[in-house]
Amino acid sequence: MDTKDRKKEHDLVFDLNGGMPRMAQALPLAFQHIVAMVVGCVTPAIIIAGVAGLNPADKVIIVQAALVISALATLLQVFPIRVKGIGLQIGAGLPLIVGVGFAYVTSMSTIVEGYGIATIFGAEIVGGLVAVLVGLSYNKIKVLFPPLVIGIVILCIGLSLYPIAIRYMAGGQSSPSYGSWQNWFVAIVTLIIVVICNNFGKGIVKLASILIGIIAGYIIAFPFHMVDFSSIGQAGIVQLPKLMHFGIEFEFSSCVAIGILFAINSLQAVGDVSATTIGGMDRDATSQEITGSIIGFGISNIAGAFLGGLPNVTFSQNVGIVSTTKVVNRWIAALAAIILGVAGIVPKFAAFLTSIPQCVLGGATLSVFAAITVTGIRMISNAGLTARNAGIVGIAVALGSGLVQASDALGGSPAWVATIFAKTPVVVAALAAIVLNLVLPKDKK
Repeated sequence: MDTKDRKKEHDLVFDLNGGMPRMAQALPLAFQHIVAMVVGCVTPAIIIAGVAGLNPADKVIIVQAALVISALATLLQVFPIRVKGIGLQIGAGLPLIVGVGFAYVTSMSTIVEGYGIATIFGAEIVGGLVAVLVGLSYNKIKVLFPPLVIGIVILCIGLSLYPIAIRYMAGGQSSPSYGSWQNWFVAIVTLIIVVICNNFGKGIVKLASILIGIIAGYIIAFPFHMVDFSSIGQAGIVQLPKLMHFGIEFEFSSCVAIGILFAINSLQAVGDVSATTIGGMDRDATSQEITGSIIGFGISNIAGAFLGGLPNVTFSQNVGIVSTTKVVNRWIAALAAIILGVAGIVPKFAAFLTSIPQCVLGGATLSVFAAITVTGIRMISNAGLTARNAGIVGIAVALGSGLVQASDALGGSPAWVATIFAKTPVVVAALAAIVLNLVLPKDKK
């Protein structure tokens, strides 16, 4: 192969519609995406499994589903379905990596505690339909969700996740050793390792800081007898996802709460699509790519609910990889999806993930939750913290957080009202921010 052919083959990875690169070149780039997202993809599933009190076998199934749905949803975004008769595109046609989103964890925990895990999947189907409607009417409703509003929502999502991280650092409320010094020791050491790798590491060490922290915490947890391998021994070799294994139930307040989150995350996906095209290809995203990504987001969640997959979103950390490396070849993202899918049908791999002690997950994910909060703050700051905007932020966050901390204030209301408005600050803050942003006079340019 001459120099010209070698250069052409090397440049394939920088071409969105280029052919499949050599495996020796494609595999490391695909694994880079997996390392960046796999922990974030399975951790919400592990957390919800713990809140629901699932048995070891069902924990494995819900983690398997998270990986398989992540693979299928990613493939849909990478290789979209085009409905020619009506000019509809399902999927962005971009190298977007999809996985279970932390944004839903607080609401899902509340729903599971009140109504059971099957209710999550009913609400997810409704949320998927909401996302499809948002995608179809994106140009008309995007005015309701400027960066200021989305920033407020992301800020509240981050704040609502902190208690979950702290309880996990203490060992998990269901654990007999909850709050013990051993749990806190392992959790804090894990957190310190993540912070060191993230701030002083370079290349793959920085990229995989959370994964490295979890591996180190896992090893440190051994002498304290925190690791249980029994579920790995009981798990099978190969197992496909089970249709409606956990059931599907619809409950009004749960559907409303999750539906609002889906509407918000649909618009947040616009940011990921735009960052991918601007950062990776030096161009703005097309209307077809934006609406296709949102519709694909909705469809993949509807399908995922039937297979036991929790709500999924595009992963911003992988968007960051694309923007940094300029590697936009869709086959790289597809290869990452295929590897995730294969891992998802191997129960022993999923069982190994469920054996990670809760204190280790808490120590590792605290920094993730902090990053979510900071992302919200950054979006608010970029929108401009004028007197008007500061008022909107202050009132929206105060109402959202205040009702959660004083949930008994709605004690005289029906149970569904408390579920929607007093269990997480996100819904109230979002509604307040949208209304205030529409009503208050705009700042003079």
